[in-house]
Amino acid sequence: MAINLKEVDGVPIKAWHRATCHCGAVEIELSLPDGLIDVRRCDCSMCRRRGAVAASVTLSDITIVKGSEMLKLYQFNTRTAKHYFCSNCGIYTHHQRRSRPDQYGFNVACLEGINPLSIEGIPTNDGVNHPADRG
Repeated sequence: MAINLKEVDGVPIKAWHRATCHCGAVEIELSLPDGLIDVRRCDCSMCRRRGAVAASVTLSDITIVKGSEMLKLYQFNTRTAKHYFCSNCGIYTHHQRRSRPDQYGFNVACLEGINPLSIEGIPTNDGVNHPADRG
């Protein structure tokens, strides 16, 4: 069951919400008129290690306001997903999804004013047995 949220701990998700890395070098603006869509974790080797809670937007619903030159790209396995991190503080900000290349997943913890640890019942996607890995 997908989790969609209009607020977290009483803090509303704004239609245009700002997200930043830890050091503030990377700033992203996300179009979230319907709140957080498809809030989840994943158990693939990458997501297990970073432990982030992610939600999704279409490719056109994310704008890098500042710090694009600070973003580093990391790809592995099928090299379909594109994972972006701040090269200064190391925080994962977003990724172009392997299962939905028309979407970005983004780190909910980067949203200004939002604490993802307050969200209960977050489902975990099976990234270990991803359909793209089956031949």
